[in-house]
Amino acid sequence: MSAYDSNPFADPVDVNPFQDDSVTQATRGAMDRLGEYNPFSSTEMSERTDTTIPISSTVSQPAVLQTSVEQSAQVTAAAGQANLMRQQAELERKAAELDRKEQELNNRASSAPVNAGDRVNNWPPLPSFFPVKPCFYQDFERDIPEEYRRICKRMYYLWMFYSVTLFLNVLACLSCFTANNSCSVDFGLSILWFILFTPVSFICWYRPVYKAFRSDSSFSFFFFFFVFFFHAAVTVIQSVGIPRWGNSGWIISISLIQPNLAVAVVMMVVAGFFTVNAVLGIILLKMVHSKYRRTGASFTKAQQEFSDGVLTNRTFQSAATSAAASAFGRN
Repeated sequence: MSAYDSNPFADPVDVNPFQDDSVTQATRGAMDRLGEYNPFSSTEMSERTDTTIPISSTVSQPAVLQTSVEQSAQVTAAAGQANLMRQQAELERKAAELDRKEQELNNRASSAPVNAGDRVNNWPPLPSFFPVKPCFYQDFERDIPEEYRRICKRMYYLWMFYSVTLFLNVLACLSCFTANNSCSVDFGLSILWFILFTPVSFICWYRPVYKAFRSDSSFSFFFFFFVFFFHAAVTVIQSVGIPRWGNSGWIISISLIQPNLAVAVVMMVVAGFFTVNAVLGIILLKMVHSKYRRTGASFTKAQQEFSDGVLTNRTFQSAATSAAASAFGRN
């Protein structure tokens, strides 16, 4: 009953709940342990370090950093592998190109005759029963290198086109002669130009350029340039068509429009053919000149080839020997 006798209005400070024996003992033990704890002691530091090492090691090596390093290494390896593959492909391409050139040289060497004397003339392609035999040997695949073969064929086609134009010029002048007797001179000269210019153009500018590309001859190049320049000038004159010169050019064609339109049209067609010849001749002349500059030919080489050819010519040697013998006999 004493508990109920206590004054409830007494000062609460006088009542200390921690004065209980159990509470006092518990608080005393906690304080003792707190007093024994030193955060700066080596034992406590080692314990804290031992407990935080796995965490710090895990934090110092994040997954993102390792992934970026591995990706950079993979990209570098892939770039190196791609570079090696590209170099290997380039080497294989060059090896294939060398093999192709070697095969082409072997084919040319195997298909070519042993010497030039064994070659059988095959141009012009005449039948076997024809009394006239071929006079020249021509084979683009064997004689002409691949880099010059196309331009050499174009020169051959130009010669054929010019020959056809000369033949058509004869027919045009014949039509003019049938319509007007004043074209008799032109008709006669057109026949002369066809008979003269067809073989002369073949021998004087086509065969030299063929030999130049075949044997890389500087003398043949210079001879071709000298003759073909005059040939281009002649085709320009023929396309102009001066009256009584034997050419169906523009001047004579236009002058015949009023008296005879049909003859004028025929002659205009031939005049167009002569004009095309002149234009193609100038273009091919520039193309041959560009090829000539790549071959390393020069005027000095041309002089040397000419002197060597003259001195080794049997006809020249026999003539010189005969002249020397006659001069010695006189003395």
